[in-house]
Amino acid sequence: MDKHLQKPKIHKVETVARSRLFNVESVDLEFSNGARRIYERMQPSDREAVMIVPIIDDHLVLIREYAVGIEDYELGFPKGLIDPGEEVLEAANRELMEEVGFGARRMDILTKLTMAPSYFSSKMNIVVARDLYAQRREGDEPEPLPQVRWPIDRMMDLLNEPDFREARNVSALFLAHAWLVRK
Repeated sequence: MDKHLQKPKIHKVETVARSRLFNVESVDLEFSNGARRIYERMQPSDREAVMIVPIIDDHLVLIREYAVGIEDYELGFPKGLIDPGEEVLEAANRELMEEVGFGARRMDILTKLTMAPSYFSSKMNIVVARDLYAQRREGDEPEPLPQVRWPIDRMMDLLNEPDFREARNVSALFLAHAWLVRK
């Protein structure tokens, strides 16, 4: 961070809307130049999430999952929240077992991404999973998640798929591609 930047002073934070899943906060800020603004954000949370890029037999393993926000199925990598007390790789392996039916003997954390940080505090850990073995755990999905195996040598062609558009999936694809090129 630029050492000359001074974070704005927070004068007041209040909840302005609440639902079963979300709390919207109003944040009254004063910037170092005296400008005052009121921003809205989702209430910050310490919980992080994982997105797993599974690799088996020179293929990526993706799933099709219903996304209510776009009211359609989206092709992407398995993902989920990290449970309290769980480590990143432990959560990644659990989600992999729940959503794809595989466990991983080898996992590498690539990075941690933020999503719309002006509005959300959420952080997504991107993990590559290899040396997979069959292992299913019961998850919270309302329906089975169909798998799609995609050849690694054509992984960037996923960008041409009309149902592979979610920004975190696209980011994970680029990160995994760069990681594989370095290996």
